Amino acid sequence: MNRRITNTIRFVMDELIPPFVRDSKIFMYPFYLFAYRGRNIREVMQFKSKVYAYSPEQYASFYNNLNTISRNRATDMNGACIDFILNSIDPTAINIIDIGCGSGYLLGKIEQKFPAIKRTGFDIKVATGNETFTYVHGNIEKLPFEDNAFDVVMCSHTIEHLLQLETCISELKRITKKQLFIVTPCQRFFYYTLDEHVNFFPYKEKLTAILPFENFECHKLQGDWAYLGTKVTVE
Repeated sequence: MNRRITNTIRFVMDELIPPFVRDSKIFMYPFYLFAYRGRNIREVMQFKSKVYAYSPEQYASFYNNLNTISRNRATDMNGACIDFILNSIDPTAINIIDIGCGSGYLLGKIEQKFPAIKRTGFDIKVATGNETFTYVHGNIEKLPFEDNAFDVVMCSHTIEHLLQLETCISELKRITKKQLFIVTPCQRFFYYTLDEHVNFFPYKEKLTAILPFENFECHKLQGDWAYLGTKVTVE
């Protein structure tokens, strides 16, 4: 299922079903059973309680071994957010990085429109060896790049998973020279969600308040927030 369909399903579940039913373990169990292919159901249903006690190694292992139906789709991005990024990238940019790049779908779209731009992907998951761009494996809490290393930094469907959100946002800004794109769900908090999310942004101000850019724009596009912060360099 593509992102637009899953966002529609999420809207129905989160907004139209009474909260005491929607956040019931009994009600949600069949959804977890399907979404996680019947594997590690107890662990994933208790994820929001357990994740804060994970070591960095356990956290990385959890995501590297995750096997859900969402892995069947090429990207978590919806079309409107992809278009927003492609149409907003600074044409003078010479390099770009996608933090939390997954399989590199978005970087592939970047290559089609900007074939000359140098592309880097960064993710907590181990490389598959099939990447067509420079791939760096690591943890977003301490990015192995110099200050202002990339003209454009993208981070889509990642910040909702981060335990040390303030630290990670600071790192994203540090390596940004010109533009920072953030895409994250417009989603209210429930304990039982089929997505391993620990941060929730039900309204725009909840997101923009944590992003340290004076010059920015933020749009709700097909159920997700699309944010662009522009870094002003003082000559």
